[in-house]
Amino acid sequence: MISPDWCRMMAAYNSEMNRRIYGAADTLDDTARRAERGAFWGGIHGTLAHLLWGDTIWMSRFDGWGAPPVGMKDSPRMIEDWGALRTARAAADGRIESWAGGLTEARLAAPLTWVSAAAKREMTMPLWFTVAHVFNHQTHHRGQVHALLTAAGAATGDTDIPFVVDLAALHLA
Repeated sequence: MISPDWCRMMAAYNSEMNRRIYGAADTLDDTARRAERGAFWGGIHGTLAHLLWGDTIWMSRFDGWGAPPVGMKDSPRMIEDWGALRTARAAADGRIESWAGGLTEARLAAPLTWVSAAAKREMTMPLWFTVAHVFNHQTHHRGQVHALLTAAGAATGDTDIPFVVDLAALHLA
């Protein structure tokens, strides 16, 4: 099982990597960010919008956030304006870090029940399992975006957790 400290570390990693990814994407023009690049969710903008959609749907289950305004199929177009997407991402990251900061072992061990539109049924799993999925989902899609950015000539800097997360700042070292 994952721990509250692991969640805090991953939330910090998520925030910092999103700052780096969006910073690199800012060096491209809107046409380059929106270009179809063969990724599952299209290109850079579409994949980043889907990633925010995924975080939002899960946080609606974990922490009472409002559900995304569109379904998963339309997630690449959830927020069309680059500036608005960037702003929404930063706000979501702050909220995820705050939520992770309040987690306890007992909360992580408790069951989470939700209705999955993808599976078309009610599901129940331990919260820790679904939280691990969310952080994995973030890393998976950011990896895709990292590859797309690199191919487009943009650079994010280091991506490895030991070079990104400041454990002392999180009071974990």
